[in-house]
Amino acid sequence: MENNKQLLLDSRYLRMAQIWAENSYCRRRQVGALLVKDKMIISDGYNGTPVGFENICEEDDDHTKPYVLHAEANAITKVAQSNNSSQGATLYVTTSPCIECSKLIIQAGIRRVVFGEYYRITDGVDLLKRAGIDCVQLVHDETDDNYHYITI
Repeated sequence: MENNKQLLLDSRYLRMAQIWAENSYCRRRQVGALLVKDKMIISDGYNGTPVGFENICEEDDDHTKPYVLHAEANAITKVAQSNNSSQGATLYVTTSPCIECSKLIIQAGIRRVVFGEYYRITDGVDLLKRAGIDCVQLVHDETDDNYHYITI
């Protein structure tokens, strides 16, 4: 029963992160992230340019601009500016974290990461697992319209 309850919560928060990703102006990939602690959303983020920059994420040749912030980095820096602590929180992110975001996740004290799809480079997840952070892939099965954990 408790496992089903956790799956239900995880699938809801991941769907919310997917909706939040729609706020991104990036054309190549829109990524959303939510930081949740004690069943409360304490921060959110999506990939995009820093405050004050134009909302264009890609160069003319369709490469991502080097200063674009990832969804996880935006969520972590946003919580750092608040009165909330990410210590022990769960991060829900639509795409698995890169190595740079994984370092931030470790330093922020996040204990669990739930993501929807793997990024093509998996070194970020490898680092998180090495740090003892619980990493879970959650996929939506179109055939039965349910979410399922994928063992990592």
